[in-house]
Amino acid sequence: MNAQLQALIDRARAWYDGLAEREQRIVAGGAVAVAALLLVGGLLMPLHAAVSRAVARSESRHADLEWMRSNADEIRAGTLALPRETGEAPLVLVGRVGRENGLEAAFRGSQPTANGHGVRVQLEAAPFDTMINWLAALEEHYGLAIDSVTVERGGKPGVVNATITLNQPK
Repeated sequence: MNAQLQALIDRARAWYDGLAEREQRIVAGGAVAVAALLLVGGLLMPLHAAVSRAVARSESRHADLEWMRSNADEIRAGTLALPRETGEAPLVLVGRVGRENGLEAAFRGSQPTANGHGVRVQLEAAPFDTMINWLAALEEHYGLAIDSVTVERGGKPGVVNATITLNQPK
């Protein structure tokens, strides 16, 4: 294979030597341009992209660190801690938090899920915004995750009927 490469180089050199001086300068200039394009496209652009990604990661980590520093007292105090454990069954917890959020009249039924770690709730004529706040409270403060939701329009604007399944993470 080395002999084939040498033969190819010899043929290219003979071809180049057979060109007029002006043509040789044009070919040499083209070769320099191709080499420059290969250098920029094959080395410098990927290197620039990698550096840009590294800078973005660094800035993101710096922003996270600044947030942690600015919220250090809250983090230490535990107000940004994991969802609290109440010892209540999900069925009881969902009902209590629903009453606290003003959804008591909308509850039409609730039952534990088959796995015992969740609850299925049916709401009728529930104010949509109140329902969303209730779901947010259950997730943020008690760690209940929404497994499934079916929402239908109620009789009035802003009022919905819903079937919601919530589960505790294991």
